[in-house]
Amino acid sequence: MTMALAKISLQNFRNHEGSELADTTHFNLLVGENGAGKTNVLEALSLLAPGRGLRRAPLADLARKASPDDAAGAFAIGATLIEQGQVSARLGTYTAPERPTRRLVRINGAETSASALSEWQAVSWLTPAMDGLFTDSAGARRRFIDRMALAIEPTHAKSVSQLETALRERNRLLEERGDARWLDAIEAQVAQHGSVVAQNRAMLVTRLADELSALPPEPFARPILAYRPGGPTDPQDLLAELARARPRDRAAGRALTGPHRDELDVVMASSGQAAASCSTGEQKAMLIAITLAHGVLAASGRPSVLLLDEVAAHLDPVRRAELFRRLRGGGAQIWMTGTELAPFAEIESEAAIWQVSGGALKRL
Repeated sequence: MTMALAKISLQNFRNHEGSELADTTHFNLLVGENGAGKTNVLEALSLLAPGRGLRRAPLADLARKASPDDAAGAFAIGATLIEQGQVSARLGTYTAPERPTRRLVRINGAETSASALSEWQAVSWLTPAMDGLFTDSAGARRRFIDRMALAIEPTHAKSVSQLETALRERNRLLEERGDARWLDAIEAQVAQHGSVVAQNRAMLVTRLADELSALPPEPFARPILAYRPGGPTDPQDLLAELARARPRDRAAGRALTGPHRDELDVVMASSGQAAASCSTGEQKAMLIAITLAHGVLAASGRPSVLLLDEVAAHLDPVRRAELFRRLRGGGAQIWMTGTELAPFAEIESEAAIWQVSGGALKRL
């Protein structure tokens, strides 16, 4: 392994008053009863990347409270990034007691933005809450592909944010029947940022599809992916469509065309059946296949971390062995959780293992 997150610390985060994880390796296992705080560690690591983390929780909910009646406090998460055996960076994210709803970031001791974290490493994850992705809303699937795109293109989060800001401003101007010149200007921003977002998403899905096609169809069901844009992807075409659609969008109260309407279509290769109509087991297998394919892309040429929450216990022995085989051959650092060690017997000897209990960690 050429990179690793090491010397990880959690201060007043969720149920962790003060936890440290050192001597990490390629496979890192967190074992303990439900509610012990295993997923909280994964969530902390997911916050060492732009975005709201794997639970998308409000910042005020993340700080540890001695009792439910306590006011929101502050938390801190830090880690050292090791590359080729050398310290590459010290990453940290935290909140301040006086502003518990504002996320702060430090890299090598200097204040910066959360988006800068993506320049140092790619972080991706798979959690039980994602099992319903194919039957969830189109918005959930857009967030899914945006997170994967960010792991490959560090500026993607900024482009998405700029697009969302421009769309909100356009909606406001349409509602208030603002000056046409202001609308022209804001629609130019929507077209500019929207085109970049659409291109990044299309690039991601194309690369994922290529990677998936190279994988064996078993034991994980092979999905076929298709990116379906919600409007023109060329900036000039999108700009013209936005101008033409002003009356319709004003009546609707929102833009009905654009990248904010994109969709990810997924079907199972062996049957041609839409993922949303497949069995829960088939959906889970396809989601794992996508995650593994993305892990290969994300680890190509840059540090990468893959967080897998309660994955191994729900797989049969054949699929579990294949999961470990693919993870072992990848370049990402792996973090997994489970209620017991038995499902990890095949990799136990090569893993760093922590027992988690009541927000406390014990190295095994």
